[in-house]
Amino acid sequence: MAAGSDQANWSSRWTFIMAAVGSAVGLGNIWLFPFKAGQSGGAAFVLVYLAFSFLIGVPLLMTELSLGRRGRMSPIGSMKKIAAEEKRSPLWGLIGWSGVLGAFIILSFYSVVGGWTLAYMIKAIMGFQGLDAAGATSMFSDFIGHATEPLVSHAIFMGITMYIVARGVQGGLEKAVSLMMPALFGLLVLLVVYAALTGAFADALAFLFTPDFGKLTPAVVIDALGQSFFSLSLAMGSIMTYGAYLNRDVKIGPSALTIAAADSTVALLAGLAIFPIVFQFGISASGGPGLVFMSLPIAFGQMPGGQIIGTLFFALLSMAAITSSISLLEPAVSYLEHSWKINRKKSALTIAAAAFALGILSALGQEGNMLGNVRIFGQSIMDAKGYLTNNIMMPLGGMFTALFVGWFVSRKAMADELALTDAQFRFWYTIVRFVAPIAVFLVFLSVTVL
Repeated sequence: MAAGSDQANWSSRWTFIMAAVGSAVGLGNIWLFPFKAGQSGGAAFVLVYLAFSFLIGVPLLMTELSLGRRGRMSPIGSMKKIAAEEKRSPLWGLIGWSGVLGAFIILSFYSVVGGWTLAYMIKAIMGFQGLDAAGATSMFSDFIGHATEPLVSHAIFMGITMYIVARGVQGGLEKAVSLMMPALFGLLVLLVVYAALTGAFADALAFLFTPDFGKLTPAVVIDALGQSFFSLSLAMGSIMTYGAYLNRDVKIGPSALTIAAADSTVALLAGLAIFPIVFQFGISASGGPGLVFMSLPIAFGQMPGGQIIGTLFFALLSMAAITSSISLLEPAVSYLEHSWKINRKKSALTIAAAAFALGILSALGQEGNMLGNVRIFGQSIMDAKGYLTNNIMMPLGGMFTALFVGWFVSRKAMADELALTDAQFRFWYTIVRFVAPIAVFLVFLSVTVL
């Protein structure tokens, strides 16, 4: 679809907000956030994560949305177009390439984990009764070590993602998020209420909201930064692509605040749904990814109504994964549409097939599987992809996006696009010009050099 008058648009501000929140709310909130908080000591990590989300994340959300709406193309096309309009080097288009490539890499392993959630939803329906620690570990190990089961679930998840994106902005993306997002929030609130009534809720509150700053290290800070970027879908092309479909009458500032607030709320609610169960059953809060796939099934097998709660929990995970995965597929599909004039269905099929093929390495790279012993700089294939995107590509992409807008795009153009008050614009401009790039650079440097 060419840019211009025939550009696809969101039908309303509400559907755009739901789509953007759906992009932000995913496994990063419900799967990654709880175990990262657990590994990093709880509340100190949470506070740093929230600080990054609102002080840096919101201004960068506004930046990406404004670039997308001005460019009205894929991230690659928008960055090239705006750089040309501002008489800047075409090399700034590399920011768009980095975002699209990052989203593609993330989708390749995200779909594998999304497939796990679908598989475990079926396992939850069958019931986890009588499952002990050894049994839960064996169940997960056998599943990820199987030659075909992870590939089948990966294929099903990618197929669902492809189908939604292939149907277009209003026919696919909007319809999916309009159904899934209300259901996702409803399920999450239901699980929090259940955890409050039956779990160690006071312990969870203390863990999440009583900080121990002695636990903060450079590694924890970079994890919080990467988590905020991953959680808000920053620097991966998704937000810029969604901005390209945004009508001129939608105010970007309030929309970005709403997205960040909803995203952070879901992350905290996920912690309040998971940690009361974790503490009630004596499960380690720092259990890593296995917290969801090995530890919680034990609790679901022991608690009253655990079969229903377990099914609802993995249904929640699956829906969150899908609303994010469609935003990861969309940037590359948009690029093929705008730059190569390939129709949406063929574009979706092409990119999804390529991401599935790359994801096979992640699926087979799990412990006990045929590529389980492969290490990239000491990490598994999936972990290496995650480190490359979360800790390197996204922070650097966000930093260069801020530098581009703060120093190489005219101030008047950004003021016209954002339509903020003078005070609001000065605050946003200061963050984008100075605070965001310096903060990201220093935190990135502290880990990669020190």
